Amino acid sequence: MATNAERTASRRREILAAASAMFATKGFRNSSLQEVAAAAGITPAGLLHHFGSKDQLLTELLAHRDASEIAEVNDPERPHGTAFLEHLADTADRNSERRGLTQLYVVLSADGVTDEHPAQDYFRSRYDGLRSMIADEIRLAQAAGDVAGDKNPQELATLIIAVMDGLQIQWLYNPEAVDMGGLVRKLIGALT
Repeated sequence: MATNAERTASRRREILAAASAMFATKGFRNSSLQEVAAAAGITPAGLLHHFGSKDQLLTELLAHRDASEIAEVNDPERPHGTAFLEHLADTADRNSERRGLTQLYVVLSADGVTDEHPAQDYFRSRYDGLRSMIADEIRLAQAAGDVAGDKNPQELATLIIAVMDGLQIQWLYNPEAVDMGGLVRKLIGALT
């Protein structure tokens, strides 16, 4: 028999799954707590018992979405330098297998630029961290002679992220016409 903690964790996962689907299709602002609660099969009061507020639900959802990626980034065995840049194409391939999460990311990151959006700080910090991490890996690739040393790592990192995010949007509109992983590989190949 499941413990109380296991039942609570299971219910939270169910709520996060319902919120993910709702926010991905309707956006954060256009989704009500009542709709998320109904999709999760609980009352709005039950949802608030687990998350406290809609903003807290969003914060937990974003943290849940990034948990595996954060573990991967912090893994000392992860690739570095040019191998890391090539790994970005593998990430794009994985994103094409996770339509719901990719759609959620695109919707929330775009929604987050609006005034006083609760995810604004999260996405600002995420983009700052990604730019910094990718720029560091570009510097390693430059030191190895795989990327020209006269290219600005910070600018290249910004461009790589812009391409990857832009490809996600195009892929969501027409998955058959956009090979995200293949196009990221071409971009990385042009740098090396």
